[in-house]
Amino acid sequence: MPMTTVATHSGTFHADDCFAFAILRAALGGAVTLVRSREQAVLEAAAVVFDVGGTCDPAAGRYDHHMRDRPLRPSGEPFSSAGLVWRDYGPRAVRALLPAVTETEAAQVVERVDGGLIRDIDLMDNGAMTPTPGHFSTVLEAFNPTFAEEEGDEDAAFAEAAELAGRVLARAVARAHAAVLAAETVAEAARTAEDPRILVLERRVPWEDAVFDLSLGQALYVVRPAGKQWTVSAVPPERTSFAQRKPLPEAWGGLRDGDFAAATGVADATFCHPARFVCGAISREGAVTLAKLAAG
Repeated sequence: MPMTTVATHSGTFHADDCFAFAILRAALGGAVTLVRSREQAVLEAAAVVFDVGGTCDPAAGRYDHHMRDRPLRPSGEPFSSAGLVWRDYGPRAVRALLPAVTETEAAQVVERVDGGLIRDIDLMDNGAMTPTPGHFSTVLEAFNPTFAEEEGDEDAAFAEAAELAGRVLARAVARAHAAVLAAETVAEAARTAEDPRILVLERRVPWEDAVFDLSLGQALYVVRPAGKQWTVSAVPPERTSFAQRKPLPEAWGGLRDGDFAAATGVADATFCHPARFVCGAISREGAVTLAKLAAG
């Protein structure tokens, strides 16, 4: 594969140029030569230039965002070079990192990563988010040599930070793909449910976001495998809430094993949390029966 020369500015770097390079490297299969310079002739010779150059022209491979008429997302939020490069190269990066992904899944992964990791980097770089010591953008920027490091090599530091950015990007893509697959699993469970109040998942996938993303307003309980047993989880009334749309029955709270089995009539019932947001049984059938009893 022929090498593609990409360029960004020399000197102090930020999270957005680190991620822009990581995205390009993933999308182009690693066949990338990086040049860090502010010399116009050097920049003009590169196929892709990001975070420098004073121009945002995707057709020409130019992705700066420091102009007076800066590029904005449809929401009105500002892009950084990371968001601009992700917009054009994100789909290729996702397909390279997830070779078996479908086109539909890839598009959803691109959107999820953009709305989370990439958007945060954009906002932080543009001063639209308060920097904190633990924010990942701050952590990456800590790779810049300090004034006390007299012989600090900025290009080597950038390469080290970009390597970390690439690993984080790969994990963000993997987790976004898992979330897409989880949503597909929850959607299928909802489609085939005997009772829309009870969703039965045949594998242990995260379901909380999917219930709200899919607007499953009738869902009260989610049944799924958990190690050697099955659990029944009460659905919260809204995303991130610790409450429940319908808590498990008050009489169940805190019961375990034989006491719980006697109270419910489910022979293999194992426990009910005192806060009544989750209970369990050894078998799938037992857990489904508990969910039906709780739903009433």
